[in-house]
Amino acid sequence: MAGLEIPAWDPETALLIGAILLEAIALYVGYGGLERVFGPYLMRLLIGGEASAQ
Repeated sequence: MAGLEIPAWDPETALLIGAILLEAIALYVGYGGLERVFGPYLMRLLIGGEASAQ
């Protein structure tokens, strides 16, 4: 049957996919931390007034 075959994984391909996933997780956590630290300051700077703390 066409389209139902299980592809053979090349170790290099699996390593590349793993590296991309780890990079995506690191960027997600890193940018989230930066937003948490600098977000209120930037909102006050750009908009003026107080940013609501949540």
